[in-house]
Amino acid sequence: MRVFVAGGTGHSGSHIIPELISAGHEVTGLARSDASAETLSVLGAQVRRGDLADLDGLKEAAAASDGVIHLAHRQDLLPTGGMDAVAAAELPIMLAYGDALAGTGKPLVTAGSIGSPGNLGRPATEEDPALPSGEEHRGTLRVRNVVERAVIDLAGQGVRSSVVRIANIAHGTSDVAGFLPTLIALAKEKGFVGYPGDGANVWNAVHIRDTAVLFRLALEDGPAGSYWHAVEDMGTPFRDIAEALAGRLGLPAVSIPHDVLMTPGYFGFLTNIVTQSYPASNAITRRTLGWEPTQPGLLADLDNGHYFPAA
Repeated sequence: MRVFVAGGTGHSGSHIIPELISAGHEVTGLARSDASAETLSVLGAQVRRGDLADLDGLKEAAAASDGVIHLAHRQDLLPTGGMDAVAAAELPIMLAYGDALAGTGKPLVTAGSIGSPGNLGRPATEEDPALPSGEEHRGTLRVRNVVERAVIDLAGQGVRSSVVRIANIAHGTSDVAGFLPTLIALAKEKGFVGYPGDGANVWNAVHIRDTAVLFRLALEDGPAGSYWHAVEDMGTPFRDIAEALAGRLGLPAVSIPHDVLMTPGYFGFLTNIVTQSYPASNAITRRTLGWEPTQPGLLADLDNGHYFPAA
């Protein structure tokens, strides 16, 4: 297949492109800068110069492809507009892809969040839709759910669209700005590794190379209108993650009471995220696409050295 990839130089894309090429696909990546173009070339992809604001260019690239994988976000909008601005800019991109691919049956696979179905009080499954978002959700991660819902709705227009919900922690050697490096940086700054309350809230994880395989499988064989769960298991209690980080950093793991969490403190703007529980099943993904995670799990990957180079 001729695959157009937007966001091919990031944490996920830098693994997805080699995965696609090794499977025999021809990849063209979107590059806004000379540096991005060079990175794409090194990865083995052809280069299309442009940016996410050029909707006509994205439609043209999608129409010329046999399938699209979209991983990119307008991160430049975060400092001034937050997630509201990022989601507002991403929605027209999905609709542009829909215009280009409508009626073709070609695949569109986009990145989503494992938290989009919300806190269900049970493990989320691939059959749980992304929660609706409204004015009351402005400034939260939930505002991006409108993008996931739009992608799923494109299935009704003859697009083989699907969303890969990526775990909270997508670990691996290219993880330099995700939640795990953020937690490590916080611990070094504060002098201890904090966890909320009793730390029983569950966070899930996935190795980024396993995620790349899932994107390829969704592109090749995923039915239209589907969610896929890029999680390696149901999840790990936050306290276990904190204690694993503490042991490798030589710092204590400390419980932070919930009443303290609600004031500005250890986790800052991440407080609302780290206090949630995100158990999720990958059973439908494995059964439907034959996806089987094979890379080291989260706690094992912490022993590989790339998160603690000083040690």
